Amino acid sequence: MFYETSINDHGLPHDPFKALVTPRPIGWITSMSAKGEVNLSPYSFFNAVSDHPHMVAFSSAGRKDALTFVEQTKEFVCNLATYDLREQMNLTSAVLPRGENEMVHAGLKAAPSRLVKPPRVADAPAALECKWLQTVPLVPLEGGEPSYYLVIGQVVGIHIDDRFIVNGLVDTAAMRPIARSGYRDYFVATPETKFSIQRPGS
Repeated sequence: MFYETSINDHGLPHDPFKALVTPRPIGWITSMSAKGEVNLSPYSFFNAVSDHPHMVAFSSAGRKDALTFVEQTKEFVCNLATYDLREQMNLTSAVLPRGENEMVHAGLKAAPSRLVKPPRVADAPAALECKWLQTVPLVPLEGGEPSYYLVIGQVVGIHIDDRFIVNGLVDTAAMRPIARSGYRDYFVATPETKFSIQRPGS
């Protein structure tokens, strides 16, 4: 099949776009307002975009609390969402009144960060402390108001649970990170599904 995205004439019950650009890492973002209010939200449009320097980005549908808080305080934390924390991650996607802490709502413990003010999820096996760099409005070809805003941050500190460092390497698969697909679907990385390939000439 083929369909034009401007027409969305795919004839399917749901647009398959997000089921094709997959699996997508989940940016489980902790932010803090200028008043000290904490927000924790999962973002499925998220990824690392540079390793020199270390940078990550997440895309917000509209100007949600996380985006607003990040721009207020210029800091955020990206927590690794794992299979063991899948239910809590889902609970933090609930729409709560501004100022109500999603971390508390989901029954999660907070841990202090080292270089930024927003806390991290204590049980997450890894967390990236970030400083905000810029927000890019994603203006479509036809112009008009953007639906999404890309938030880019530089990673200034990284937390890793020492249990997952094996022979000097991080055993990411052992953490069982989850990733987003389309519809209500997720994927989970496991040691059984991990494989390695050496680049040509390396």
